[in-house]
Formats: sequence, C-alpha cells, structure tokens
Amino acid sequence: MPFVNFNTKKVVKIWDGIYGTLGHSEKQTFGRFTIDSGTLLPEHSHVHEQWCHVLEGELEFMVDGEKMLLTSGMTAYIPSNAPHSAVAHTACKVLDCFTPARQDFIELEKQTE
Repeated sequence: MPFVNFNTKKVVKIWDGIYGTLGHSEKQTFGRFTIDSGTLLPEHSHVHEQWCHVLEGELEFMVDGEKMLLTSGMTAYIPSNAPHSAVAHTACKVLDCFTPARQDFIELEKQTE
C-alpha cells in the first residue's frame, strides 16, 4: 500500500480535542490531526519517537522541560520516553510521525470501523 488518502479515511478521536486520520507501515505511524483551540495535552511519555509538524495554528509544546511556541512550519521532536505536553493556543492542524508504529492507534481505528 504505497498510497494513503487521508481525505477518505475514518476520523479517529485520539484525545479530547485531538482527532484525525492515520496511516501505518510495519515500523511507523503517520497521523494528520486537528487540535481544537484550548486543548490541553497533559504531560505523558511513550516508547515511540515522535515528530510533530505544525501546518496551521499555534501549539505550545513542552518537551523534557523545554518549552517552545510552534507555529506554521515548525516541528517538535520528542525522543523515546521523553515527558511532553502541549496546549493549543488556536485551532491547529499537525502532522505526527511515530516510530515504532502505534499499536494503540491501530486499535483505536479498529474501534471506529
């Protein structure tokens, strides 16, 4: 499956205020997400490396104690097991890439089918 049409995939709720569509390979998960203005993603960590690229909006990220306000064209890299959190100052659109693939997101997709 070399191509994914995110426009026709089912939308999955990842967290309150965070929802979007997902694609998976054997080793990675790729997500296209919308984050509602005011959404708070509490501090958490996971084994997955994560890249979060902001397409639209203002997303304040805290990664391992370092804070940055991300705007369009900016990216956060979250190492494996690094504590991180975020708050959406405006409505946002982001692309997230996780390595290894997120089995929990794969299960969420199955629940929405």
